[in-house]
Order: sequence, then structure tokens, then C-alpha cells
Amino acid sequence: MTTTQQATQIVINHLAALSTATVPLEAAVGKVLQETLLADRDFPPFDRVSMDGIAYKIADVPANKVLVVDDVQFAGAAQKTLQSPGHCIEVMTGAMLPAHTNTVTRYEDVEFFEEQGYRKARLLVMPEQAGQNIHTKGIDRQAGDILLEAGTLLNPAAIAVAATVGKTHLTVSKPLSFGIISTGNELVDVQATPEPYQIRKSNVYALQAALRQMDMPVELYHFEDMQDVLRKGLSQALQQHEVLILSGGVSKGKADYVPQVLEELGAHQLFHRVQQRPGKPFWFGHTPEGKVVFALPGNPVSTFLCFYRYVKPWLMRSMGLPEARQTMAVLTEDVIFDPPITYFLQVHVRSSEQGIVQAYPHHGHGSGDFTNLLLCNGFLELPADRQTFRKGEKYPVILFDNDYI
Repeated sequence: MTTTQQATQIVINHLAALSTATVPLEAAVGKVLQETLLADRDFPPFDRVSMDGIAYKIADVPANKVLVVDDVQFAGAAQKTLQSPGHCIEVMTGAMLPAHTNTVTRYEDVEFFEEQGYRKARLLVMPEQAGQNIHTKGIDRQAGDILLEAGTLLNPAAIAVAATVGKTHLTVSKPLSFGIISTGNELVDVQATPEPYQIRKSNVYALQAALRQMDMPVELYHFEDMQDVLRKGLSQALQQHEVLILSGGVSKGKADYVPQVLEELGAHQLFHRVQQRPGKPFWFGHTPEGKVVFALPGNPVSTFLCFYRYVKPWLMRSMGLPEARQTMAVLTEDVIFDPPITYFLQVHVRSSEQGIVQAYPHHGHGSGDFTNLLLCNGFLELPADRQTFRKGEKYPVILFDNDYI
């Protein structure tokens, strides 16, 4: 069998070649940027007031620390100029720093009063040096600096940066077209009432939901376990989609025709059966035209694991995203697993009060027990070269729900 490490490398060696598309800024969140964004001017573009208060020149403050208030500088208004030593200008957050001033004292540290027809401000706290409460021009970024590089996942912060430099449209990775296929005569539609020997489809909806979270278009199919039906259906699906994900029909049962039919249709097998539990009967390959096929085991937990362990990382790398940093979690109890294969233990991951990422096992009742996934948010990857895994040891964890803290 192929090891998990070998399977991972084979999958990553066959990334999809994504094309690009130009989308409006407001539709770009969650997509992957495929252009470089530069600062079109300094950030901030002027000396910016960062606190409501008064602006003045620190060297001109009188001994009594009382300044005459000349004017008010609002955000969005042209820069004003302080005309006389010993005077100040009231300033609002976000405003340009008035000319001939070099520090700002916030309102909380100023006492205002009227004297001889003048509005005056007494400094209750004298700053030690100039520059207080001023966001200096160009201190964040300078004109021409790279702000966002190709391969950046466009989150809300990245969208804000793109808006700041006037990008109304962005070049992003074009989504891949996915066909998700279930096989099996025992499966019926969600709205159907199953016979005692039938079950409703669920794997395809889990896969569809996971891909839609990544903004991928998905079309669902179901084919019965008949070679001619599979051959016709898979042939059409390969023509219509760039990636196929199958669930079921890949093991050694008498009705598991998927590997044979894929071979007949010209798909080249890169591996079949991985040294892991769950998810051993996992088939991966591609066609001469570059179509990629993930044929996953039909048991729900196996399908789920294979998607998050192999398909999602493959898709992220294909989109141009960097390899995700591996999360490690501490096992909270001893676990024994005898077979010399990689074991993906179902766990609930959460942080302790001390900030330690901990993994609490939920063993469930095998790879058919999909309800056990409701108690979990990840799989702890236990290596094949050991049988005993001790409480307190750290292992990689594959999260399918990141809201664990």
C-alpha cells in the first residue's frame, strides 16, 4: 500500500492549473489574489492626528503651559497653519496635522477656559517630546511598496487594503469546476423515505458544503453500481468538470467498479489503497487531458477524512496559497492502536486555560459512524511506526472546524 506521506506527495505533485478571472472588489472576499498590489501613495498620506485634542509646537509652550486656541482642524479638511507661538489648534482624529505643529495632546489631558475673550487650553500633562499622538506620513508603507502579493487569500483586511489603493476590480484564481459523485444502490435522495435496506445520501452534501466554503462551484451526481451506468455517467462528468470527487465503489467488493471504469475511460491511476485508517481504499489519478479524480471510500468518516487530509490541501495549493502551517495538539489520554498503519483519531480540539492546544479523543463506532463527527472538530494523525500513544504527547491535527479556541 501507499503510505500517507507518499500519497500526500503524489497528490501535491499533480496540482491543477487554475486560470484567472477579474471580479469586482465586493465579490473578491474568500478568493485568491493573482496580482501584486502596490501602495499608490504613502500610508498614511499625511501626518495624521491619532487622537482628538490640541496640536501645537512643543518648543513654544509657555512656562504656565497655557495655549491660546486659534482654530479647529477637522478630518477631511485642507491643512490649516498655526500662526503664532504659544497658540494651538483643536484637532480631530484622522485630520491632517496643522502646519507648524509637532505634537498633539488629547482632550483628556487638557483643561479649557475662557480668558479676556480668548479660548485657552491648559496642559495638564506635558509631553516628554514631540510627535505625541501623530501617525507620521509614510510610517506604515511608502509609495511603491508591495502591499499584497499574488497568492494572498483575500480576507476582509486584504479587501480594505485593496480599496485603499483604489482597486475596484481584482484578478483572482478562477474556481475549479467540481463534480461530486455518489455510487451505490443502497443510497436514496434526501427527500425519500428509505426502505429498511437503504440509507439517504449524505457524503455528497458534506463534500458540497466543504467546497462551497471555499467558493467552488459544485454539481452533484449519483450513479448505480452498474458498469454501463458508471461508464456513461463518469464519461460525461469528466467532460463537464475539471475535478471529480467520488464517494464509494473503490474497495474490493463485487460491485466496486469505479477503478476499473476509470481505467477504461483513460484515467491513469497514481495510487489505490493508502496505509491508513480510516480511508484505506482511496484511489487517486488523472486523465491525459489533465482532469483530476479523487475516488474516496464510501464510509462517511473515511470520505470526510480524505477530503480534509488530501483534497482540501491539494485545492489550496492549486489556488496558489502557501502550504498551511501544521497545527500540533496534545493528546489528553493514552491510546493504543496495533496495526502498523497511520491512524486518524477523531478528536475534539480546544485550548486549555494555559493556551495549550489539546486533543480529546472520541473513538466512535468505526468509519460508518458519521454522527460521531458532531462531537469532533479534527483528526489527530498518529504515525504508523508506533502502537502506543501517551497522554501529553504532541501530534499533528487536521482540523475541519477551526473555531476550537
